[in-house]
Amino acid sequence: MAPQDPSGTRPDRDPSDDSQSDLPETDSPREEDHADASVSVPRDPEVRGSDDHEVAADHGALTGAPVDYTSSLPLGDADADADISAPPAVPPSVPAAPTAKAPEASTTPSPHAAPASPAAADQASDLAGWFPSAVAAPQVEQPAAETAEARSARRQKETGPETASSLTSERLLEVTKRPPVDGWRKLLHTLSFGYLNLGDSDAVRIRRALEHRISVRLGERTRYVPVLSRKGGVGKTTVTTLLGMTLAQVREDRIIAMDANPDRGTLSDRSPGKADFTARQLVQNRFMVDSFAQLSSYVAREGSRLHVLASDTDPAVAQAFDDADYRAVTDILSRYYSIVLTDSGTGMVHSVMKGTLEKADAVVLVSGGSVDEARLASETLSWLEAHGRHDLVASAIVVINLSSGNGTQVNVTEIEEHFRSRVSTVVRIPYDRHLAEGSRVDLARLKPATRAAVVELAALVVDELQ
Repeated sequence: MAPQDPSGTRPDRDPSDDSQSDLPETDSPREEDHADASVSVPRDPEVRGSDDHEVAADHGALTGAPVDYTSSLPLGDADADADISAPPAVPPSVPAAPTAKAPEASTTPSPHAAPASPAAADQASDLAGWFPSAVAAPQVEQPAAETAEARSARRQKETGPETASSLTSERLLEVTKRPPVDGWRKLLHTLSFGYLNLGDSDAVRIRRALEHRISVRLGERTRYVPVLSRKGGVGKTTVTTLLGMTLAQVREDRIIAMDANPDRGTLSDRSPGKADFTARQLVQNRFMVDSFAQLSSYVAREGSRLHVLASDTDPAVAQAFDDADYRAVTDILSRYYSIVLTDSGTGMVHSVMKGTLEKADAVVLVSGGSVDEARLASETLSWLEAHGRHDLVASAIVVINLSSGNGTQVNVTEIEEHFRSRVSTVVRIPYDRHLAEGSRVDLARLKPATRAAVVELAALVVDELQ
């Protein structure tokens, strides 16, 4: 502010100028006073924006000087100052905030660009808080879609060159839905020339799941499964044939069923193929059999993948087949077969039964639908427990065979409940006209319900053998 003259007159006044008034200094507004007034207004240092603009506007109205709207903004480094333009005209009650030019976005910073100073960062933060339009968010450039050549080059760089094992059918071929195997779904698929594919029914899916359980690998050791019954005529041989044919049809390894009945066995009569030799003859020639080709001449396998080793037809000769003979035969069979099914006799105290139970990994107990057949089957479980084979009872599978028919009024459900209280698994084979004939078994001629029960039985047996 200019110094005051002690005489009370302004030093810059010309005494010869009559146009200037002699009014006292207190009555004449002076520029210095307005300047002092504008400077002496107390303000909060944190308050910016509209208050500064109002002060600058009052000062310009009194002095006639142009209003500088940028003078009230905080100062920063020269490189970080934003180009602030004058705000548009707005009503006095709503002070307008000046807008700033948004900086151009850059995805890759220049290596020669100077780093931003702390003051510039504070200024950018203040501008973002008070003037959102002054600081625009940088626009990130989206990467272009990766081409097949670029993707192949990137994969080769990351994992190296591919091997022949990477050329799988799932990668190179279009996945198509499997057509139905039977029923009206297959007929609809055929009539529509493949356009309508509803897939298989729930029954087919369940059967495929059971077949997957049957085909599981069991390892190198041979498993032995005897089929037991203390009463004849309940279908023990039929169950052995059905179980063996189902296992051989689904599994990829070799399955053999051996007739170890000391009396006249009928296993070869129910199985396809003709047996030219018996188990007794194999025992006699066991030292000359050292290959599967030689062993195959002793078994019957025509019409089925199941191999069958028959028993002697002469009851007098069959009595000579004892425990030592059974062990000798099974030692030969263990070299070439994964599962050996044994069609046992009805005598539990016979010497053959001793070796049969000692080698057994699981047992299948067959019961009929009558009262005496169910009672004798339950007594067989008691006999095993009495001789210390609680492990076989715990893993035993009871088959209630009704395939030959049952004209009695026996409550079969009660028989099932009885055996479920003693063992964990019970399977019922329903009546089937083909099995009631008593001739050779053909799986293709079985009723769907019978076929489903046999597949379930085979899956349960394989589960116990794992």
